[in-house]
Amino acid sequence: MRISARYQIKGRVVELKKGATTSFLIALLLLGAASARAAEEPSGCDKFKWDITQARAALTAPDRTNLNSGSELAAVPSTGLTLALVAPGDAKLPSPPERAPKEGTFAGFANVKAVPKAGIYTISLSEGAWVDVVQDGHFLKPKAFSGATDCDGIRKTMKYELAASPFVLQVSGAKDKALSIAILPSE
Repeated sequence: MRISARYQIKGRVVELKKGATTSFLIALLLLGAASARAAEEPSGCDKFKWDITQARAALTAPDRTNLNSGSELAAVPSTGLTLALVAPGDAKLPSPPERAPKEGTFAGFANVKAVPKAGIYTISLSEGAWVDVVQDGHFLKPKAFSGATDCDGIRKTMKYELAASPFVLQVSGAKDKALSIAILPSE
C-alpha cells in the first residue's frame, strides 16, 4: 500500500511520500505559529496609534476618584477614576458582557448620567480588560482601538462616539480587583 499526498505550491505540484507528509505538516504548523507571534500586540508607549499623554496622566494621577462597582457619576469625570471590581457573578452587570469573562477574573460597572456634549470620547484602561459601553439600550462599538504592553499606567485605549445621554461603562475579564479608567473628549 502506497501512502502519499499531493500539494500545489507556487504553481508546482509536489508529491510527498508517507514520512515526508508528516514533516510537511509540521513545517506548516510552525509557519502558522510564527505568523501568530508576529500578530502580538506592540510593546512600548510609542506604539499606540494616537497620543496617549492626557489619558496616561489621568490614569496615573494621585487624585483619581475611587468608585465601587455600580456607582453613579453625575457626568463624565474630568479626571481619571479607579473602579473597584468584584467576581463577575457578584458584579450584577446591567447587560451580559459581549465577551464572557474567564474564570478568576473581575468585573464592574459605572453609570454615567450625563455626557456634556455628543462626540468622540476616548476610554482608556490601566490594565487589559474587556469594555462594553451601553447607551440607549445598545452596545456601542469602538470607532478605533489601540493597545500596547510595557507602557506604565496605560494598557489600552478606545474611541467611542457618545450621544449626549446617559451610558453604562462595563468592564469584565480584568485580572486585578481594581482598574484605573479615563474617559476624555477626543482631540
